[in-house]
Amino acid sequence: MFSSLRGYDRSGLRGDLIAGLTVWAVLIPESLAYASIAGVSPVVGLYAAPGALLLYAALGSSRHLVCGPMSATAALSAATVADVIPVGDNRFAAFTAALAIATGLAALLAGLLRLGFLANFISEPVIKGFIVGLALTIIIGQLPKLFGVEKGDGDFFEKAWDLISKLGDTDALTLVVGVASLAVVLGLRRFVPGVPGSLVAVLLGIGVVQVLDLDIAIVGHIDGGLPSFGVPDADYGALAAGGVAVMLVGFAEGLGAAKTYAARQHYEIDVNRELLGLGGANLAAGLSQGMVVNGSLSKTAVNGAAGARTQLSGLVVAVLTVVTLLLLTGLFESLPEATLAAVVIAAVIELVDFPALRRLYRDTSSGLRRAYGVAARPDFIAALAALLGVLVFDTLPGLFIGIALSLLLLLYRASKPYVATLGELGGAYVDLARSTDAQPIDGIALVRVEGGLYFANAEAVRTHLLDAAGDGVRAVILDAETIPFVDVTAAEMLDRVAADLRRRGVKLVIARDVGLVRDMLDRVAEDAALHDVYPSVRAAIKSVGAVPR
Repeated sequence: MFSSLRGYDRSGLRGDLIAGLTVWAVLIPESLAYASIAGVSPVVGLYAAPGALLLYAALGSSRHLVCGPMSATAALSAATVADVIPVGDNRFAAFTAALAIATGLAALLAGLLRLGFLANFISEPVIKGFIVGLALTIIIGQLPKLFGVEKGDGDFFEKAWDLISKLGDTDALTLVVGVASLAVVLGLRRFVPGVPGSLVAVLLGIGVVQVLDLDIAIVGHIDGGLPSFGVPDADYGALAAGGVAVMLVGFAEGLGAAKTYAARQHYEIDVNRELLGLGGANLAAGLSQGMVVNGSLSKTAVNGAAGARTQLSGLVVAVLTVVTLLLLTGLFESLPEATLAAVVIAAVIELVDFPALRRLYRDTSSGLRRAYGVAARPDFIAALAALLGVLVFDTLPGLFIGIALSLLLLLYRASKPYVATLGELGGAYVDLARSTDAQPIDGIALVRVEGGLYFANAEAVRTHLLDAAGDGVRAVILDAETIPFVDVTAAEMLDRVAADLRRRGVKLVIARDVGLVRDMLDRVAEDAALHDVYPSVRAAIKSVGAVPR
């Protein structure tokens, strides 16, 4: 409990206090904004923060991670709850808090069972595509508030078309306030990054409305005081699957932020304790009538840059948020909705990382394209699938589409290992497809399988070996140096290939097998040909009566 505070060095107190104050200035307006993304009253974002910060500090392993409402999980929350209960229903807030509890219980159970490794099954490209799609969905959902028009329904493209069709109804005053607020946030972020642009824009928006008595949409009444504590009345069974999905996304995002700052400050992150921290934070948020929370990269960056050394900074933020709930909620009632929309858009616009998608597209080679065709860009395809899945089918389906396609491409590539035909060049044996100067060996097909041999790719390798024994070939030599393992199915396949080739007058010889491969072949193989194993390719070539060039 509170591991980062053990043996606390008082020399870090000033940095933790300043960092806490700085993060508070960012967290308050962003929590209000993210609650609106989740489809609940802005104050719900504030309800979620204190308990989440306290429980993460107690259970988590990062000294710098800031836990609170976030855009991605807020959008997931809105979509998940909307599948169970209509948006606008007076129970929507209760179901939102219940989803936080379901997420917390899923994370706590996963942490106790030490299932942190499951996050590895959500690849970074899938998360990247998912986040880009989610950011675009959030932006298109906030733009109507910026223009002062009614928000449309449907997927991303339907909402975009609805907005375009209503541009003629734009409220000019609302648009001016919204664009000015967006300019303040982005301008301060660009030129004065040390100033909390979101807070400045919020205070300016409130001041302009009160001083000029502008007739534009504002947030309206916000209940002051602390929330009631208890278990919300909701259908937890219907929210369970969504809670697991929110947990996976929140865990992946928070773990990335935690590892980034742990690497900079040279300490280790315990992935299972991160699950416990996420679980405790969400449980506290839900019991406080809040919303789902997770680790925030942007607020963690602010925390680290401001000089935080321990989770004391997070506890300072929690105290300041409680003070805000007790004394300052009335201040935010005059906040223009256009300004709130601008804060949301500014927070997520940097997540629309199209250059990262272009890099994923470029990260391939002619060799990969020859070997795998369309599947030569699995990371880009998985990211694009997640992105389009979110835009067309909504957030949860988009995430699962990306994960499913990522795993499918992995299985496809695993079932079709690259099998190189080798030639001799300067005493070495290299891929003929990669070196035009290499020379094939007369009467011998020398092949190399680049990957393990097992049930999923055994048939594909069998076809390559049989095809290699063409006219004039008296021996097929399998260079096994790049085969780390062989399972029973693959070993039996090699045994059958040896028998098939022998009937055609061709010999199968294995060179440079590693220990695990040799053990399996000795255990499974019954054909004598498979016992023709040599320590080097040169020795194998000599054994079949050819002299290497």
